[in-house]
Amino acid sequence: MERINLVECLGYLASVLVAISFLMKSINKLRFVNMLGSICFAVYAIAIDAIPVALINLFTVCINVYYLTQKNTSEQAE
Repeated sequence: MERINLVECLGYLASVLVAISFLMKSINKLRFVNMLGSICFAVYAIAIDAIPVALINLFTVCINVYYLTQKNTSEQAE
């Protein structure tokens, strides 16, 4: 039986985090967990030299950070 290496484990973790994020009722929790999954996917993609996958996941991280900070900024202004 072949052992799963650390990089492959990171890919599985990323998949699980993204899947779990879609089960969240709170949009903030969804964005946060999805962001963690996207970070893991970006690191995984870089490790396996899949730059297009890394770029789209980094873009997703930026979108999640933007909306999480925008929402927090608007809540503080009220």
